[in-house]
Amino acid sequence: MPFQVFQAESKSVLSSTTGFIAQAGFTHSLTPARNCTFGCSYCYVPTMRIFGGLKRDDWEHWGQFTTFKSNAAELLRRQLRAGQIIYCSPVVDPYQPAEEPAELMPRILDELMARPPQVFVIQTRGPMILRDLDRLAALARVTRLRVSFSITTNRESVRKLYEPHCAPMWERLETIRRLRAAGIDTFATLAPLLPCDPEELAALALEATDRDVIGDALHIRSLKPSGATTRAAAYRISGRHGDSAWLDADFQAAVTERIGRVVSNAGRRFATGPEGFRWLTQ
Repeated sequence: MPFQVFQAESKSVLSSTTGFIAQAGFTHSLTPARNCTFGCSYCYVPTMRIFGGLKRDDWEHWGQFTTFKSNAAELLRRQLRAGQIIYCSPVVDPYQPAEEPAELMPRILDELMARPPQVFVIQTRGPMILRDLDRLAALARVTRLRVSFSITTNRESVRKLYEPHCAPMWERLETIRRLRAAGIDTFATLAPLLPCDPEELAALALEATDRDVIGDALHIRSLKPSGATTRAAAYRISGRHGDSAWLDADFQAAVTERIGRVVSNAGRRFATGPEGFRWLTQ
């Protein structure tokens, strides 16, 4: 996958939260870059435009490049406080493909270890996180560290359609297992829910982690009158492949109910939206 990597200084790397993430109990978000080289078809971030801290080039060429905050570590040195509950990141995946050459996350983790917040949560779908396993294990000893690892479908053909630059599901499940084995508190997060066998996907999540299961359907405008929503590219893919029902509110509710039954029968909880993501802060 060809992409460009840029570096630029920023005025801030931590932001006070609003909306979904604030409702879930996070006080701050940590955004290491602008634009994400996973370039997933459904990603809601480009629909936020300037309200997501993007520039026109970002939303018009989503996934083709990213701009890392070159002074992120220095900014964290000044901005970190002991009581913060931090989500990394609602705007880009911190372990996107461009992170491999940039190696920004090790520097960020070092600052977090030196000035640990109350809670630090990494939201990712990138197996590259295992590169930093030693640092993560060290960070988990000084703060409540959680990894929310995204599992979107049990069908590899679907993954290739909607998120072709992401790792296959077997690799993502194995990453969860390795994080757990290293003592990292890791959630299998079914978000967004792409076309799948709901019962099988729930079973995979239950096997991979010993935690409750978090989910979130594709964002649709009928349920979310304002703010970020699923990109048009995902609607086009769904229409071409007979999967438009996955963007229907009633169908989504039925899918989450089916997943919830499987999880509940296993003695664990399942929730979507801020309710589920709140478990990451506790």
